[in-house]
Amino acid sequence: MGGDDTDVQMTPSTASGKLVAARQALGLSVTDIAAATRIPERHLIALEAGDFASLPGRTYAVGFARSYARQVGLDEETIVRAMSADYRGAAPLADLPTAPAFAPGDPARVPSARFAMIAGAVALVVGIGGFAWWQSTLPGAAGLPSLLPDETASAAVSALPSVAATQPAGPVVFTAQDDNIWVRIYDQAGTVYLEKLMTKGESFTLPSDAPAPLIRTGRPDVIDITVGGQVIPHLSDKSEMIRDVPVSAQALLARASAAAAAAVASAAPSAAASAAPVVTASGAAPIPGAAPTPSASPAAKPKPRPKPKPRVTASATPAPAATPVVAAPAVPAAE
Repeated sequence: MGGDDTDVQMTPSTASGKLVAARQALGLSVTDIAAATRIPERHLIALEAGDFASLPGRTYAVGFARSYARQVGLDEETIVRAMSADYRGAAPLADLPTAPAFAPGDPARVPSARFAMIAGAVALVVGIGGFAWWQSTLPGAAGLPSLLPDETASAAVSALPSVAATQPAGPVVFTAQDDNIWVRIYDQAGTVYLEKLMTKGESFTLPSDAPAPLIRTGRPDVIDITVGGQVIPHLSDKSEMIRDVPVSAQALLARASAAAAAAVASAAPSAAASAAPVVTASGAAPIPGAAPTPSASPAAKPKPRPKPKPRVTASATPAPAATPVVAAPAVPAAE
């Protein structure tokens, strides 16, 4: 069918018939509506024909109808109610695809960006004040020395790239890393820059004049974002619905700067631990360039004295008994 206008025979009482009649009355083609709403032409053709089986689901049909009605000047809520009724009557409920928990093209259901910004600013001020008060209540908090030497801290910080000092200037590019990734990029003024199911490897470049663009998607973990060629961390590391998230170049670069600062904070303790001097058991730090000194050993136990050897003496030999001296008998003197 392409982008040429088709003469679709629809009942004017249906939502699709009202949309077709309003478009034809304005002299617009399907291509014109697709360009204004960023909705693929094949989805608009299916919407006008009431071919709901060709649409991703009820929520998408209602969201597309709302954007379509806005462009042709019809009351959005009336068209939404009529489209919901037409969709329910088109097929048994069991055959209809399960609708996600969000409604594309319906920013009225979420808080405004201004409200979110004000609430975030108030929370930030309260958090900073509470942290400062807590710091002031610590005993001797102002006089605590740094556990990280100045030279080590400077080396740890300078070893990591500074994102803020090298912020590139360039386009913001979104690239899908999986199939059927629904993405809506818009602003609070009602301008829709992108609203479609992106295929794997498909990219979209944000217009440079887009004022404060926002994104809504359920798969932020598979959408790669670059700003001037610089890779920006994913808006989320898991599959979850995000909405009204700023995606201007300034907001994305600020997100990258915050991630780099967190990396610096986590790397500094590691650098301090590796640079801390090793203290020996004797309590003195080793002298640079000196041979390593073995750690002090436990106090040496005194060597036991050898047991004195028993002194061996000659056994006493009994002295021979004295020979009795027998006196000679006295000889009488001669007369």
